Amino acid sequence: MSLLFSPLTLRELTLRNRAVVAPMCQYSARHGVANDWHLVHLGRFALGGFGLVILEATGVTPEGRISYGDLGLWTDEQVGALKRIVDFLHQEGAAAGIQLAHAGRKASTPVPWRRDFNETEAEKAELAFESWTPIAPSPILQPTSAPGYTTPREMTLADIAATVEAFAAAARRADAAGFDTVEIHGAHGYLINQFLSPIANHRTDAYGGSRDNRMRFALEVARAVRAAWPAGKPLFMRISATDAAEGGWDLDDSIVLVGELTALGVDVIHVSSGGVGAYGMTPAPLYQVPLAEAIRRTGATTIAVGLIDDPRDAENILERGEADMVAFARGALEDPNWAIHAHHVLDGAQYELWPKQARDRIRGKDKLLGLRQG
Repeated sequence: MSLLFSPLTLRELTLRNRAVVAPMCQYSARHGVANDWHLVHLGRFALGGFGLVILEATGVTPEGRISYGDLGLWTDEQVGALKRIVDFLHQEGAAAGIQLAHAGRKASTPVPWRRDFNETEAEKAELAFESWTPIAPSPILQPTSAPGYTTPREMTLADIAATVEAFAAAARRADAAGFDTVEIHGAHGYLINQFLSPIANHRTDAYGGSRDNRMRFALEVARAVRAAWPAGKPLFMRISATDAAEGGWDLDDSIVLVGELTALGVDVIHVSSGGVGAYGMTPAPLYQVPLAEAIRRTGATTIAVGLIDDPRDAENILERGEADMVAFARGALEDPNWAIHAHHVLDGAQYELWPKQARDRIRGKDKLLGLRQG
């Protein structure tokens, strides 16, 4: 049996395999509430054999959403629709995770396929359009050529405390919905990453200046979520291991941060990069894997992610000890059955990941065509 398709136990959760669907924003909710699109979009990954499916960046406050179309978990009324999704993922053998997020200065942006705020009045009503002034560590506009960013308001100490509690409250709601894990979003230039990075954080109080001060908010969120989240359930955090930008947060900083997060009870580090400003890395297959490996050398359990497509590459990452799990985003969108297909590639004729409604039919087709015999 391949490592990719071996189980992994994290606290009281056992994943059926180590293939993870990474969070992918769908910009298709109204007032933060999930709907049939989210059920079908996410359900197909459970049908496709993945071990863990993590829902998209989910706003812990209304102003923490990237766009008005993001999922939210700031009110109890949003729990029921998420529970429906969780129940389906469990029914089909996948574990369910949700990424709790606050976009900071990258909030209140256009839905990507519109590229601007060009909704008609009728569309605004239909889509539950909203726009607002974002909040952030410092009142610095996100640098980008894309339209739609707004100069944020600098967070007060009261804002910071309220946001920490909002993460904790969202974690309690995630538990009520039945999620197996939550992932704190500390990557990609969103609020936690903004506090960490000297590019985005120009504060002069206890949350700015030194690295310890800039880490304070991230650690407060992690501590609060761990306290709110059941002890038997694992806690993940996604980080940008490096801003890959001059004068920004770097890998050495992340190694220090991860030591602190692990001591607070964060079980898994999902290792990505970039998002605060100009990005100095060149995306290519496996380009972020060395970052996951460096973080894993601290003793942390890690997820590698970023343009990983070939099943043999995924297996090699695990065999070489570069990560403990492998995550897929755009590759999973292109092939929701990627995990099932990879299982055949790595382990021969294996049909148990196919849904029972399809299993014997696929096996019969293969027999007729002389494929994947076993």
